[in-house]
Amino acid sequence: MRGKRPQWLGRLERLRPRRPRTRRGQRWAVQGVMAACVLGLAPATWMYSVADARVRTTADAPAQQVAVVFGAGLWDGKPSPYLANRLNTAAELYRDGKVKVVLVTGDNSREEYDEPDAMRAYLVTHGVPDKRIVSDFAGFDTWDSCVRAKKIFGVDRAVLVSQGFHIRRAIALCRAAGIDAYGVGVDAKHDATWYYGGTREVFAAGKAALDAMFKPDPHFLGPEEPGVGEALATGGR
Repeated sequence: MRGKRPQWLGRLERLRPRRPRTRRGQRWAVQGVMAACVLGLAPATWMYSVADARVRTTADAPAQQVAVVFGAGLWDGKPSPYLANRLNTAAELYRDGKVKVVLVTGDNSREEYDEPDAMRAYLVTHGVPDKRIVSDFAGFDTWDSCVRAKKIFGVDRAVLVSQGFHIRRAIALCRAAGIDAYGVGVDAKHDATWYYGGTREVFAAGKAALDAMFKPDPHFLGPEEPGVGEALATGGR
């Protein structure tokens, strides 16, 4: 004689998602999945359409007065390898006469973590005069850095420097903030960090699209700073 069917098994079966039984239901389900995919990819599509034609190399980057370098983390108080590659590229742009001033923007939200000063020190050791470097200590994310470059430091045109997986988002956001921006995508070893960064960009594109649409104030705005203008006015190299 067969045993009685456990009640929990019946409850579990009722909780399982059921496939649509009719063709119309199946069609709606497929269309729903397709619509979700389109909506999910729309921010990345927008980002590429806005920025892709503005990605350059150091050789064909347009001459601009300012290069903006985005922070990418510190290791024991010094630039991480990814950040060092960005700074090397900015130093190359300066040596080639493509830019006159380098704006370094990063996180200094706590006393023991100071990206901009570490970036400045690295650039000085690689041939960029200290008087040609301006620090933004409140570049907590890409949108904040772009808005502050425009509103606080008065940057209207710039060459942006970041890794290839991030540069299109940086260009799109800086253009949304009112900067006529081109970008140099720095080569990077395809290691775990690179794959993580590329995957992160898929999700970050959604926030970028919202930032570009609603234009929120950065975490910290503050008064205008004359650093970029003063650096440009010093003359010479």
